Amino acid sequence: MAQKPSIPKGTRDFTPEEVVKRNYLFDVMKQAFANFGFQPIETPSFENSDTLMGKYGDEGDRLIFKILNSGDFLKKVDETDYREKDYAKLTGQISEKALRYDLTVPFARYVVQHQNEITFPFKRYQMQPVWRADRPQKGRFREFYQCDADVVGSTSLWQEVELVQLYDTVFSKLGLEGATIKINNRKILSGLAEVIGAEEKLIDFTVALDKLDKIGSEGVKKEMQEKGISAEAITKIEPLLSTADSPSEKLQTIKGLLSASEVGKQGIAETEFIVNTIDQLKLKACSIEIDVTLARGLNYYTGAIFEVAAPEQVNMGSIGGGGRYDDLTGIFGLKNMSGVGISFGLDRIYLVMEELDLFPKTVSANTRVLFVNFGNEEALYAMQAISALREAGISAELYPDDAKMGKQMGYADKRNIPFAVLAGGSEMDAQTYTLKNMKSGEQQTLSLDRLIDSLK
Repeated sequence: MAQKPSIPKGTRDFTPEEVVKRNYLFDVMKQAFANFGFQPIETPSFENSDTLMGKYGDEGDRLIFKILNSGDFLKKVDETDYREKDYAKLTGQISEKALRYDLTVPFARYVVQHQNEITFPFKRYQMQPVWRADRPQKGRFREFYQCDADVVGSTSLWQEVELVQLYDTVFSKLGLEGATIKINNRKILSGLAEVIGAEEKLIDFTVALDKLDKIGSEGVKKEMQEKGISAEAITKIEPLLSTADSPSEKLQTIKGLLSASEVGKQGIAETEFIVNTIDQLKLKACSIEIDVTLARGLNYYTGAIFEVAAPEQVNMGSIGGGGRYDDLTGIFGLKNMSGVGISFGLDRIYLVMEELDLFPKTVSANTRVLFVNFGNEEALYAMQAISALREAGISAELYPDDAKMGKQMGYADKRNIPFAVLAGGSEMDAQTYTLKNMKSGEQQTLSLDRLIDSLK
């Protein structure tokens, strides 16, 4: 007996209904991106390993899917490394390519390669799948889409303001109200590390801090101590971990802690500009929150950091995030090219929309009208009408076989097709069509023009 086929964990098949709903999300985002002046690009699904490795920190590097070299990939392996099973050394010898982990690093590579063709500042959006060797769970997949918008070639904080507005515009158009846009600044984190004497452990400090919502304040303290950060240093920042003040009150608390740190004060000033400007411009669907624990473990953020939390009534992780990366392209040889960008978590947004029943009822994969097949001559007559309906933008199809009426109507019913058309001998003689409402059972005989008008 043949083994039942399956798909890898963390991946999914999508039904027609799901694809249509996902396309609805894509369309809303694309329209918003275009309205904000972003241009579309696409990059390959896999990159050279050295393009990706080392750009996401140790944790990120472990989640990158490596692709084995073609052919006899063991042929060039060093015998000593093979016997010792040295993972790090072996990986570089048997794998030269990897699936992209996100869209930001490939975008940085794209900018460097195409710098002579690009007009700066360059505003791009990109909507493609990415892959991570993560542990699958609700809202977390190994293959998923990212929908990114980035600007490179400008240090202006107005870009950060516009990206917050972009989040709000998309969520407003989706009817997804109650999302929280959390804001922090890597310079604030650097300032905190400085005032507690942990500058050399900035990454350890921020990675631990970023886990507050997952492991709690005691877990964060324990991890920091394990990384060599003193108990005295941890005590200094403790008041910040539990504060629930407004954005302005939080900024005042942070100012008091970072009064002796120049880099910290710069981060505060940048955050103040963003928050105060947004407060004047107003948001429709989202709220703003300053979260000093937000670190997003990625090594490349240098300024503002964003993360979007789903509405409170939904048990879901972040549905978006991003930040400022002043030196990302520098790792590929292009210096002084500042950038800032955000990402929409399409798959999680889909789950939130489903849970809150926010997809419009008009978003459907259904055919609008099914023509019943009475035989070849009648089918030809029906196809002439079907062609006219399709030209008018109405989805229509002919049942392929001249099966029993009950079977054809059952097909329309199971597909939730709202209308059926009977086009038999009597209709052909009168050059008409009988339109049946599948829900009410009501029927009416119409000319082709009136049929088109009725279905519109």
